[in-house]
Amino acid sequence: MKRRDLFRMGGLAALGAAGAACGSGAGGTGAAGTTALQFMYWGSTFEKAAIEKMLKAFERKNPDIKVKPVFTPDEYDVKLNSLVAGGRTPDLGYVPMSMSFRLAEQGNLVNLFPYLRKYPQLAGYLPDAYLWYGKDKLHGVSTANEIELLWYSKSAIAAAGIAPPPAVAASAWSWDQLVDNAYKLTVDQNGKHPDESGFDPGQVRQFGVSISITYAAAWYGFLRSNGADFADETGRKCLLDTPEAVQVFQNLQDLIYKHRVAPGPGQLAATGDDVPGTNILLKTKRVAMVVDGHWALLDMNESKVDYGIGVLPKYGEPFTTSQVAGASSVFAGTRHVEEAVELFAFHIDPRYVDLYRQGLWMPQEKKYYEDQAAIDSWTKNDAHPPEFRTAVVDYGRDHGVPDLRNRVKNLSAISSDVLTPALQELESGKRPAAEILKAVIPKITGMLQGWQHTQEP
Repeated sequence: MKRRDLFRMGGLAALGAAGAACGSGAGGTGAAGTTALQFMYWGSTFEKAAIEKMLKAFERKNPDIKVKPVFTPDEYDVKLNSLVAGGRTPDLGYVPMSMSFRLAEQGNLVNLFPYLRKYPQLAGYLPDAYLWYGKDKLHGVSTANEIELLWYSKSAIAAAGIAPPPAVAASAWSWDQLVDNAYKLTVDQNGKHPDESGFDPGQVRQFGVSISITYAAAWYGFLRSNGADFADETGRKCLLDTPEAVQVFQNLQDLIYKHRVAPGPGQLAATGDDVPGTNILLKTKRVAMVVDGHWALLDMNESKVDYGIGVLPKYGEPFTTSQVAGASSVFAGTRHVEEAVELFAFHIDPRYVDLYRQGLWMPQEKKYYEDQAAIDSWTKNDAHPPEFRTAVVDYGRDHGVPDLRNRVKNLSAISSDVLTPALQELESGKRPAAEILKAVIPKITGMLQGWQHTQEP
């Protein structure tokens, strides 16, 4: 599964073997009186290796506890739902965001709020990392932080003779600057740009930019930068039809159909609906700039892409979406709550997990964005380019706005039933943004149930 799909965790089908992997009831007693725990998770092969290494380190530190990894790379939410229904959940692990609030409200997840004092590092997280389902009710934290960035091909930028996208928020391009540079980066098979006579939009060799219209994290930072939001203060009235919001979505549509500098639906597909990852798009120069999450850094380095990182273009104040990389939680069915919480605190500690230093994850503790020694501990290596400090650490700390998925109640149903179909129509270019959004707003408002609870830890 692509990393963006793992964030969405939607549209999964048939049950697989994970159900058999988890025992009847969580946890148990292992050999010679040791405590046995099960840790369920998804991820790439890189993530699998890193998680298994972390679990071995935990066992060495806690020789009386043995942990069985339950790696579930696909159909995760369906398999987890089956385990919940059968009362056979693991002790702890990843929980798709769309499921986590529901499972917590049903009593299937341990309330971690009482453990914040015992594990001080858990109390020092970024505010958006906490997943509250009521006052003093904490069902989990985000496994990692991720933000949206503007990735670019250094060679494509150099060939076009333009300056690279700024890596400092204060110097971020305006939207018009993004469009102007995307024109210079877009060329057809005959080397013509979209503003030149004879340009062939059906034979584009390299698109200037790609920004997903259907993926909310890609556009939410733009929305906030333009003074708009998804809903009002109560979280019960949708605001996507305001002039500021309409402008953002119309600008995204115009990249494809007016300016012809961005690919439309299907234009990047390699086989069927399979769109190559950002690393491949940049390496093959199918696209010169792509808005995508920080998690792409690992694949960029593994693929040896000649890439650079910039901050997103801005309208007013610069913003980027801070995304939660899925929830991590302890399941209420565990027989060993204390040991499970011990592993829970361990498994997202950058001291023990390579995925922060390798570039897949960003830490959640505030100190990793504020203390120089802590910042160096995960960024001062070959996996992180020189501009990483300003383009990611400072940008995420000072200009991140929380993803809608851990803020809007009932968002999963709203997205699947109403929002995503509307955004797909917008992406098709058949009707202007104002017309589409005006028609869909009453439906979204009718489904809104307010914002999720938030509080200081």
